[in-house]
Amino acid sequence: MNTDLDKLKDIIEQMNIVNDEKDVALQLFGKIEKEFKTLNFRLERAVKEKNTLSTLLSHTSEDLEKSSELIKKMFGRYLSTEVMNSLLDDPSALELGGEKRKVTIMMTDLRGFTALSERLKPEQVVQMLNSYFDVMVDVVLQYNGTINEIIGDALLVIFGAPQEMSDRAGRAIACAIEMQNAMAKVNDQNRAQGLPELEMGIGLNETEVIVGNIGSSKRSKYAVVGSGVNMTSRIESYSVGGQILISESVRQEAGEILRIDAQRDVLPKGAETPLRIYEVGGIAGHYNLALEGKDPTLVALIREIPLRYKVLAGKDVGKKELEGSLVRLSKNCAEITLAGPVSILTNLRMNLGDVDEKLSARDFYGKVIEHSGKKGPTQLIRFTSVPPEIDAYFQAHLQISSS
Repeated sequence: MNTDLDKLKDIIEQMNIVNDEKDVALQLFGKIEKEFKTLNFRLERAVKEKNTLSTLLSHTSEDLEKSSELIKKMFGRYLSTEVMNSLLDDPSALELGGEKRKVTIMMTDLRGFTALSERLKPEQVVQMLNSYFDVMVDVVLQYNGTINEIIGDALLVIFGAPQEMSDRAGRAIACAIEMQNAMAKVNDQNRAQGLPELEMGIGLNETEVIVGNIGSSKRSKYAVVGSGVNMTSRIESYSVGGQILISESVRQEAGEILRIDAQRDVLPKGAETPLRIYEVGGIAGHYNLALEGKDPTLVALIREIPLRYKVLAGKDVGKKELEGSLVRLSKNCAEITLAGPVSILTNLRMNLGDVDEKLSARDFYGKVIEHSGKKGPTQLIRFTSVPPEIDAYFQAHLQISSS
């Protein structure tokens, strides 16, 4: 641009015109030159600012994308993927309110974890829970379950909200089977880290509930509310480690693709009529899954193990201590003779008899799962919590009786 102006100035100076006119032309040229230089400066500055703005916008876009991913990652740890995506797609979903929805609810719980955690260091408890949830949450997300809450060592999962799910019952059962089978991986990790093995019980219920944002304008959460939630917790409480129990409503919703291993009628707390629950061992169809790792065969003991026991009713321990004996044993189960008949699904607190004072003071727990009736009032129990000292004592008896 400057070269062209210089040429134009030279032409004016060489023109055959009077000096006054030439001076006027040169003055006019000077003004034009000045305007051109000003315009050129502004243009160069604009281009520079445009490039700077473009770079700034590019950096800002990258920063926003990184921030968005960070926010998603952060909130993804506290909200289910479905709820988070629902809020991002429709911010109005943050408004308080709910709707009636048919859902399948899953409740899981670790057996005897409270007693177990009392024997471990706090950092070991956290390490064990984190490893357990890492595996379980992956399975839940694989089946598009919505993790509504993590309550201590328990999981509350919804199938059918916030997104509709036509095969919610079958999907929930398949998920439960995969979770139980994945406990082998959890316990492999625990053994490698010198931590005790864990067992999980699962309960499922198909019910109509209210789902939505519940709370106040300052703090709220996506939640599920209704008597069906409490009923799911009751069903889960009847389960033992490695077991999946479902309600009649889940069985009907899933259809004829379930392998039912057992069924029984129970009267949950607060219920007016008995509830039929089913033990699921597998699911056919395109899921085609079955529970793995059933309990080994009971071994008849060479010498019966004396024991003392009390019946547990809810959280209360019976006052009367009775005597019995353990006659057959496996890793997770035992056949015991009791002083009298005890109802199926009754929980027992037990102590060993005929051992030293320190060992006899250690409590262990079990749930009656079957009346065997082979020797008087004989019951089959599933251990729900066994301290390592008691377990070592049992394993010694098993080795002697198996040899």
